[in-house]
Amino acid sequence: MNATITNQKLEQYFSITKEALGKAAKALDDTRLDQATDFLDMAQRYYDDAFFFSQKKHDFVLAFAALNYAHGWLDAGARIGLFKVKDSRLFTVDDE
Repeated sequence: MNATITNQKLEQYFSITKEALGKAAKALDDTRLDQATDFLDMAQRYYDDAFFFSQKKHDFVLAFAALNYAHGWLDAGARIGLFKVKDSRLFTVDDE
């Protein structure tokens, strides 16, 4: 199957990842703050890369890949407890 990454679909993923970044930033584990901020920083950098690929290079494939990496960092941080989130819509964690 050859799926097309449309601007509309990409905007949807940007929105979801931006929301997850905001929630993670407000829910850092204070006991492992260095690790939590490192994971958040990596996620933000990939998010910013995705924006660059989308807006400056018009490369939706690379933008989509970078968004997936960004969200992967957020999910990993949530799974190991660096982000104290309970939102299964945005993260691979159980709801409260």
